[in-house]
Amino acid sequence: MIKVGLTGGIGSGKSFVAQIFEKLHIPVYYSDQEAKRLMTESKELKRNLQKLLGEATYSNTGELNRKYIAQQIFQNKNLLEKINNLVHPAVRKDFETWAENQHSPYVLQESAILFEIDAHKKLDKMILVAAPLETRIQRVIKRDNVTREEVLQRIKNQWEQEKKAQLADFIIHNDEEQMLLPQIVNIHEKISNLAP
Repeated sequence: MIKVGLTGGIGSGKSFVAQIFEKLHIPVYYSDQEAKRLMTESKELKRNLQKLLGEATYSNTGELNRKYIAQQIFQNKNLLEKINNLVHPAVRKDFETWAENQHSPYVLQESAILFEIDAHKKLDKMILVAAPLETRIQRVIKRDNVTREEVLQRIKNQWEQEKKAQLADFIIHNDEEQMLLPQIVNIHEKISNLAP
């Protein structure tokens, strides 16, 4: 099974690109969604998060207390790294199990931070969805109803697009100049041909 990473900075359109791959019958593992699921379903992860952050990490009904966690992280930046050190390995293990149960030439792991957390080293190929900075900013402002400053703050927490581009095997240009579908189909065919 060929495991391919699909990444891109905030507002690049990687989730939209992932949906197109799904239309080509390629299974996609959405890392953020699965991390949230694991944080509420995995007994071991829940126990470790509560040990780290306290009982208030979860509500009485077992829901993740996002507001509380955000406050803790805001007050202590080292906590974010500790949380990530618990969540990322759990997601990695879950992805591996999920990938083994798929029946396709390859699978995609979609995440904004595959390079940042060194996950790309455990994947066979990397696809970067790239878009001009201003386009990305406008997309996120419209999508999340946030200020320009808030978007720039989020972008600052991720690697620069140019740095990711140097490590990517394939780049999909999600701008107004190039059509998306031919780029995706071309990459799909190339990766499918690598499959045993």
